[in-house]
Amino acid sequence: MIEDQSPVPQTGSYDAVVVGAGPNGLSAGIAIAQTGRSVLVVEGRDTVGGGARSAALTLPGFLHDVCSAVHPMAIGSPFFRTLPLSDYGLDWIQPPVPLAHPLDDGTAVMMERSVEATADGLGCDAASYSRLFGPLVKDWRKLAADVMGPLRMPRHPLVTARFGLAGLRPAVSLAQARFRGERARALFAGLAAHSVLPLERPVSAAFGLVLGASGHAVGWPMPRGGSQRIADALASQLVSLGGRIETGLEVECLEDLPSTAVTLFDTTPRQVVKIAGRHLSGSFGRRLDAYRYGPGAFKMDWALSGPVPWRASECARAGTLHLGGTMAEIAKAEREVWSGRNPEKPFVLLSQPSLFDPTRAPEGRHTVWAYCHVPNGSDLDMTGRIEEQVERFAPGFRELILKRSVRPPAALEEYNPNCVGGDINGGIQDLGQLFSRPVRMLSPYSIPSTDLFICSSSTPPGGGVHGMCGYFAARSALRRLDRR
Repeated sequence: MIEDQSPVPQTGSYDAVVVGAGPNGLSAGIAIAQTGRSVLVVEGRDTVGGGARSAALTLPGFLHDVCSAVHPMAIGSPFFRTLPLSDYGLDWIQPPVPLAHPLDDGTAVMMERSVEATADGLGCDAASYSRLFGPLVKDWRKLAADVMGPLRMPRHPLVTARFGLAGLRPAVSLAQARFRGERARALFAGLAAHSVLPLERPVSAAFGLVLGASGHAVGWPMPRGGSQRIADALASQLVSLGGRIETGLEVECLEDLPSTAVTLFDTTPRQVVKIAGRHLSGSFGRRLDAYRYGPGAFKMDWALSGPVPWRASECARAGTLHLGGTMAEIAKAEREVWSGRNPEKPFVLLSQPSLFDPTRAPEGRHTVWAYCHVPNGSDLDMTGRIEEQVERFAPGFRELILKRSVRPPAALEEYNPNCVGGDINGGIQDLGQLFSRPVRMLSPYSIPSTDLFICSSSTPPGGGVHGMCGYFAARSALRRLDRR
């Protein structure tokens, strides 16, 4: 990757300046540069990546993903699919199994790549699982094209309508209606809990459907060499198109930037108001101030002397694990978080990349990545509770720990200001803020009466490493440039 770290020129001008070099900011820059226009991306940190960065967080030779680690939305992104990212070193590793969900009886529910193989492990719910996910997987590309973007007339209305009828429901309601056994219900609850919503709330089911379908259709892969490789590949693609990237430069106000026709913010509304507040109308500024941020994350990384000793040995085939037990237990934990309480038994999302990517740790050693949801801004140390959940399904885990890295919500926000209070999704993704983020407007990316645009995960389709927020914001900005 090529980064120009010379000072930002205050003379000259650009067609577009992007503030923030996360996957969305880089995607916005690429989409604009593809039209032959001049683009500058400015990043406050010393490296590009935002939520897709990797670093040595524990011991020498151990490489950890600081924020995101597993990327079904990246490999399934309609925009990323159009880019030659493999030419710039992005190599996807597909674990044999996308997801394992261990249970207290010593077994695990395995979400295999095929719907049929997954259904075979669900007993009485085999047929119901196939009926629910089979059509979504068959039409995955059509579904992704419609749901990974702003609210608009769908290109594939029948596919999207079928998804919407189920996805608008609360996850608990859908699981209870579709499944009779605890294994299928637990699997779906873990998938839906990625919404960071109480599972009794509308649209929480949509997250479970999308993540489950993506696991079957495109897998839950990880980049060889860490998530930083995604950002580096995007940055190299941008530079190849003539774009310029400046790192280590904090933007305090618009006047810090060179002359530009349009400015795009890969930031949350809070940073937009801070940087460009005096350029916004009073009413719009107040609407951005009212934007709602969700629960935070408490993130941990471990350097281990050996692989995790799962009681259910089949868990060693999975790249990602959901640790939370039954649907009732997972739902309880997520309700507690939304009520402002730190759960005694948190729902833990865990990844074990070094089992499949030897670049992550010295030979015979391993890295593990995990987090749980906590109230926004929580300062309670969840280390013990998270490790207890791992130990519950992998007795002897603690004995393997060589060193741990702990990042509570405040540390996540310090590392990446877009994680306000530890919110890794750029804001709540409930029925009121799923498509109408950051405010309810016909074009959710443009700021009225200005040449300013928002391209972060605080715009549709929301959180995840997929670049679609940046792509659609760039399209909105290009329409403005075409009218100049």
